[in-house]
Amino acid sequence: MAALPPPVAAIRVAVRRALSGVPRNRPVLVACSGGADSLALAAGTAFVAPRLGVPAGLVTVDHGLQAGSDRRAADVARWAGGQGFGPVEVATVQVGGRSGGPEAAARQARYQALVEAARRHDASTVLLGHTRDDQAETVLLALARGSGPRGLAGMPAVREYAGVALARPLLEITRAQTRKACALLGLTPWEDPHNVDDRYARARVRADVLPVLVRALGPGVLDNLARTARLAAEDGAALDDLARTGYAEARIGPADGSRIGSAGESQVGSAGESRGTVRLAVPVLAGMPPAVRTRVLHLWCRELGAAPAALSYRHIAALNALVTAWRGQGAVHLPGGIRATRRGGVLLAE
Repeated sequence: MAALPPPVAAIRVAVRRALSGVPRNRPVLVACSGGADSLALAAGTAFVAPRLGVPAGLVTVDHGLQAGSDRRAADVARWAGGQGFGPVEVATVQVGGRSGGPEAAARQARYQALVEAARRHDASTVLLGHTRDDQAETVLLALARGSGPRGLAGMPAVREYAGVALARPLLEITRAQTRKACALLGLTPWEDPHNVDDRYARARVRADVLPVLVRALGPGVLDNLARTARLAAEDGAALDDLARTGYAEARIGPADGSRIGSAGESQVGSAGESRGTVRLAVPVLAGMPPAVRTRVLHLWCRELGAAPAALSYRHIAALNALVTAWRGQGAVHLPGGIRATRRGGVLLAE
């Protein structure tokens, strides 16, 4: 028996690891654009999932951004049906009118469609085809944007999005491996023109920045960037655990001012304040390390209803100043029309 080509074997091993912990009585869905990465992932899943007893379906999203995108989606769906995937679904989305730039809007529409498909089919997990190269690009973009440790952590191997698990089995696989696997399996990937469109920041990083880094520092730079993401993610997870504990300690219930720590500082229950609003005790926040405190403030914003994607560094920095550099400044305006302010020893939202 001929040995299995290394790129095909590496992808199947990665998929097997990703599927080892999923429920056997619920399907997984592969998100497949028809590009080399997601096509290689789908081919690996079509081989591995039946052998593990895991039902596997496939969803291809038609963003409607290019002529013929509907035909491309239909071709992917037809191929998937022949590979034994079930269910197979084409999800057509509207990108226009969403917040953020074109990349963010397309991503938001795509993830929403994938989550809705997962719920319709009671899927436990959606598999995404992001590779080590995508991770390296993400780290560079985060560094350029000043995103901090959370951004440097890149894309997690598994995360929950609107109640659905999104898994990325190929984060240790290179883009070159997925292309070789497709060629070895006789698959012809679709070449997304957006990947070489220099209007998009990621395309510019892919075409211009990474090649320069590889020439200057050697091919190991991609592995090093991906390793940076893993290390930052581990540190971030530890800090997030501390932040959840700190948030519980700093929270003040609707009629509880006992955690403020100084008589006369509490304004809890004062006129005009919503008694159902979550408040935070400033003395507790002030005693936290900065990396934990900013995460606590981020958790607070999310509970108040601010969309995580809309929260920026300046929002959290302004809230932090209410704790550490209090000079009677006015309210901080958060996404969603939320006004956060300080009264005495309490942070509250109006």
